[in-house]
Order: sequence, then C-alpha cells, then structure tokens
Amino acid sequence: MTRQTVLILDFGSQYTQLIARRVRENKVFSKIIPYNTPAKEIAAMAPKGLILSGGPASVNEKKSPVPDKGIFKLGIPILGICYGMQVMAEVLGGRVKHTKVREFGKTELFIDDNANLFMRLPGNFTCWASHGDHVIKVPPGFHTSAHTMNAPLAAMSNSKKKLFGVQFHPEVTHTEKGSQILGNFLFKICGCLARWTMESFIKEAVDNIKKTVGKDKVVLGLSGGVDSSVVAILLHRAIGRNSRCIFIDNGLLRKDEPQQIEKIFKSMYHLNLDYKEGSKRFLTRLKGITEPEEKRNIIGDEFVKMFEEEADKVKSAKYLAQGTLYPDVIESISVTGAPSSRIKSHHNVGGLPKHMKLKLVEPLRDLFKDEVRLIGKELGLPDSIIYRQPFPGPGLAIRIIGEVTKERLDLLREVDRRVMDEICSAGLYEKVWQSFAVLLPFKTVGVMGDERTYENVVALRCVESFDGMTADWTKLPYEVLEKISNRIINEVKGVNRVVYDISSKPPATIEWE
Repeated sequence: MTRQTVLILDFGSQYTQLIARRVRENKVFSKIIPYNTPAKEIAAMAPKGLILSGGPASVNEKKSPVPDKGIFKLGIPILGICYGMQVMAEVLGGRVKHTKVREFGKTELFIDDNANLFMRLPGNFTCWASHGDHVIKVPPGFHTSAHTMNAPLAAMSNSKKKLFGVQFHPEVTHTEKGSQILGNFLFKICGCLARWTMESFIKEAVDNIKKTVGKDKVVLGLSGGVDSSVVAILLHRAIGRNSRCIFIDNGLLRKDEPQQIEKIFKSMYHLNLDYKEGSKRFLTRLKGITEPEEKRNIIGDEFVKMFEEEADKVKSAKYLAQGTLYPDVIESISVTGAPSSRIKSHHNVGGLPKHMKLKLVEPLRDLFKDEVRLIGKELGLPDSIIYRQPFPGPGLAIRIIGEVTKERLDLLREVDRRVMDEICSAGLYEKVWQSFAVLLPFKTVGVMGDERTYENVVALRCVESFDGMTADWTKLPYEVLEKISNRIINEVKGVNRVVYDISSKPPATIEWE
C-alpha cells in the first residue's frame, strides 16, 4: 500500500463501518478485512496498525471467531475493541468469563493508567458498553489501564508490544473521549500522519486512472447522481476526451432533469457526453406491465441493452467506469470472506457480464458516501448534485402504482416538482433523506365548485434515515404539508386528493414498489 493504512479486522460488529469512518475522520486511511485474514497477507499490506472490531459472539463458544494468532507476532500495534479485546486476551493467555451483570449503555469509565491510549484524558468520563463477557485475567505482560463499577478490567495494555484492549466502544458518539482515544492509538502508538484528505485522494485517483488506462478509452454511464458525477469529473481530469459519458434518458426521470444534467456536464464542465433519448423504447416495453419486480427487470434490461449499443460505438473503449462505493464492497463479502454468507449482492460489485469485454475502473471503491460528497465539493460540483436525495434506478416507474404511461408520468412529474419546491423552500431538502410523491392506481370523488369530480390520488412520502436500511417518517410541519397539498390540488390538473404516508421502515419500505 502506498498510503498509510490501518486495517480493521471485522468480527461482525454492527459498529465495524463506524470504526473505519472514525479512523478516516482523523485523516488516516482505514480498510476493513475479514477477521481470519492470514497474518502473511496482513504483513504484505504493511499496515501502520490493526484494530480488532467487536462482534456478537462469545469467546467461550466452541466455534467463536479467532484471528490468525500470527498477527500478534508481527510487531504491528493492535487495538482490540470489546470482543476484539476479549479474543486478544484469550489467545494470549488471559481469561474471559461470562458475567451475570451485563453492561449495556452509558457507564462511567475510571482511568488507572493515563499513558498510551488515555494520554491527556481526564481521570473519568462516560463511555458506551455493550457486552456480557468480561476479561477477568490479563495475559502475561499486560496490566489493567481502566475500570468501571461493573467491570474491574475495562481496558488493558502491553506498551512494550504495543497491544491494547478496551471493553467499551470508543467509535460511538456516546463515548465522550472516543475520538481522542482513537487518535492516541493512531498518532502516539502507531505513528500515523494525518495525510488522508480529499485533496490527496483526488490526486491519487487521477494518477491511478492515468496509470491504469493509459491512452485507451473509458465509458461511463452518467446518471446525474453524486457517485457517477464525481467519477465523470475524475475521468475528465485524468484522461480528458478519452473518457466518454453516456447519459440515457429513459423517460422516467423528474421534470427537466435530463436537460439539467446535459447543461451541467456538457456546457459547464465540457465533458465528452453523449445524450441518448430512449423514452419510447422504455415505455413500449412497459406497456401493460403492473408488477413492480417485472417493471424493475424490464427497465434494467433495457438500460443495459441501450448502454451496450452506445458503448460499442466508442472505438478503442477498453474500460467501463463505475461509481462503486466502499459499503457496496463490504456488504458483498461476509466477515469470514465467504461470498456464500454475504449480507447482500450488488449489481456493480463482482465484475461484468461475461459477454462484455471491458475492464472495470472504480475510483470510488474505497470511499464512503459522505467522503464522495466531500470530493464532489472539492471538485466544484453544484450542491444540487452533491446533496441530491437518493433516486431509484427505475425512476418514477416505481412511484406509479400500476401501469406506466406517458400521461401518468407527466402528471407525477408536475406533482413531484411542487413537492420539491416546498421542501426546498422550507429548508428541509438536505435534512430529509427522501421526499417524493406516489401516484396511486385509483381515483376518488371530489368537489370542484358545484361539480363532482373523479380524479387521481397522490401519496406524499418523506422519511429520515442515516443509510436507508431503516427509516422513520418525517414529522413535517403542518404548514408545509398544507402548502404542498394546496399547490398540488390547485395547480396540477387531474389530482383532487393528497395523503401522507406515516409508516416506518421496517415494516414498510421507503419506496412503495
């Protein structure tokens, strides 16, 4: 590795990604690897330090996860967190025992040794614990460095071998001095330098693209989202006109969105952009289709066909660029490294269809979403792209319940525009994870003057979320709801009723289809 790196051995903790993010917040690059990665492979990566994550297992179980014991002989500084501390103690000759008094939540930590991890920290502070096992005997060469009221051994250290363990979670915000503890490990113990910045990443990414691609050409499917947009700018900086962006208008986007994307990337950034109109093709294939999964499959299949047709026209194209992110990579590999037990599959992880002869270029493969946004800011992308709310690949087709027609798409586009206008006017766009409207498959009776009407119903959906895995409905102010409803009913012909979806995920999903 050319950059200084701290490796995180993943034992299945719900906080593993958070550890990686906290390390990066200290401007040190981090990478998550399976807990059973051989010591020889780890040594070959030349990391500055190792962090053993927490996990749901107990070291007293027969098949509990154990790292390669050789990692403790590499001379690399190691920090064990929760289960990571327990497995370190067990492997090196200490003892771990299950306790009846389980620690979960905030607890007071008392420092017994204010060197190393706890350098320049107060004598006591609040930390976050989540464990049922305790280390009751430290391994030879270790001593106790902190305790709580329920855990006499809440942290241990062997400064000579640079091995440390904490029973609590310094990576969570509930631990008051967590960032400082990790900082002490990274800078005082591992000797890292704070060089992992978005500016340094951009330079590194551009250099890597140049080195990988050379004088060959690269094609990229540009969607207008922050991931593909950042990749497009990086490619342009690295190889200029040898990068070809293909934007396919499937007719399922929001009002004026295709024109805005073309204007931004062709006029403002002067990218080599091919704009392809494909709405008729997509609508023809969607005619009469009402099942959500069938819609998704048709749209995905038609997009691939159209993209391949356009990519084939680019002579000398040998690479396909994708906006694959680090969470996509992590979630496609289990903590043991076995693909059979991965969390979920991702369409852009694991290669290309066999018939495609292009090689992959994935410059964002090591980044989290928030880091991509920071890079977008550094590259000068407009906030409308950097902070754009998640938008489904199949577009408005899955926000139309039932058959997708041009008329229904046009109606929903007008409704969507009013929703966006009022959410933005209220200063809520960047605070809400997603805000959108759904066109329902039935009509209801209404009253317009002295006449009865029979018109469409739309559902408004606004949710708050951190990662999209879970979500809660947004408690919009009544005045905002009122403005949205009034504008839709008064300005969009064909709608006479607006309802608000107040269900959370789970059990509901964010989208309706």
